[in-house]
Amino acid sequence: MATKKTFVITRFDPDKDEVPKTQSYEIECQDDWKVLDAINFIKDEVDSSISHRWSCRMAVCGSCGMMVDGEPKLTCKTALSSYGDTVEIEPLANFPIVKDLVVELEGFMDKFQRVKPWIISAKDEAAKKAATTMKEGTNRQSSEELLEFKQFSMCINCMLCYSACPVVSNEPDFLGPAAIALGHRYNMDNRDDGAAERNEIFRDEGTVFSCSYANECSEVCPKGVDPAAAVNQAKFNAVIDWATGFVVERGGAK
Repeated sequence: MATKKTFVITRFDPDKDEVPKTQSYEIECQDDWKVLDAINFIKDEVDSSISHRWSCRMAVCGSCGMMVDGEPKLTCKTALSSYGDTVEIEPLANFPIVKDLVVELEGFMDKFQRVKPWIISAKDEAAKKAATTMKEGTNRQSSEELLEFKQFSMCINCMLCYSACPVVSNEPDFLGPAAIALGHRYNMDNRDDGAAERNEIFRDEGTVFSCSYANECSEVCPKGVDPAAAVNQAKFNAVIDWATGFVVERGGAK
């Protein structure tokens, strides 16, 4: 079965346009199509000049995020049958547009690097501070220890949460839900010794305490990561880390 739908797609060529515009395409759509299938059909069969990102088509790579009728969606996972006769497709909100439906992600990758998203192990007395000593041999982890952070490790960097976040909209320098959830994931990993470093970052301006807990990030997450929960847990842990250090410092001063 095929259904006729109209797609209103944002078009923007930085070499020609001062501001984005829209262009409409009416096509016959199969009932089992995802939104990405329709965009690919338009590019392949109607207008090859359209630019958009996609790769795996299995909700794994995270590259096909776009605004669909005003909501951030992973288009390879979003059923076209959920929408009416006219569907509006735009690039993700809160990102600079490179061309058409493609947005610039470079600045947000820098935010991910800032939270040190890797296992930090204590290597010597000067580096370890209050961390545990590096163990010899295999660094084992139980199933229970894995479950402590597994949910927050499921992020596919689709950036839907940044597009939905009202704080990112008003404060472009905000570290953001995905980056904070990633840092929190490593803080909760029993193999990691870098929590003190990340908590210091989390106490900086424009990080966890800038979050207003609108919960929009968790609403749009296609993988159930719940970055809003990660942000608020990170807030609590950053405060506890600061308070513990303050008490220890005051106690040592006596």
